[in-house]
Amino acid sequence: MHLRSPKLLEDIRNAAEFVKAQTDGLTLEQFKESRLLRQAVERNFEIIGEAIRRMEKDDPTNAARITNYRHIIAFRNVLIHGYDVIDPAIVWSAIAEDLGRLLDDVKALMPGAA
Repeated sequence: MHLRSPKLLEDIRNAAEFVKAQTDGLTLEQFKESRLLRQAVERNFEIIGEAIRRMEKDDPTNAARITNYRHIIAFRNVLIHGYDVIDPAIVWSAIAEDLGRLLDDVKALMPGAA
């Protein structure tokens, strides 16, 4: 594992756990109603995507162990560069369908994981 990978994995885990904690128990409609929440979630997805992008550059073998890692990087690019076309339903879908798997993958890669 590359020297920077543990820090990047920790950043991904922290951002993903923040998103999970802030959205647990909410509906898509509640998510849509809160601009502050949407922007906080989008920012944390940007962090996740950027950390995976850096990991892909430095530690491609471990980056490839994250399910759909290239899609996550692409999602980050859309969030940053396509801010004017972001559909909250797509962000919500990433939360509902992909976040749990991402957390599982990252935790399995972290040093000390069994």
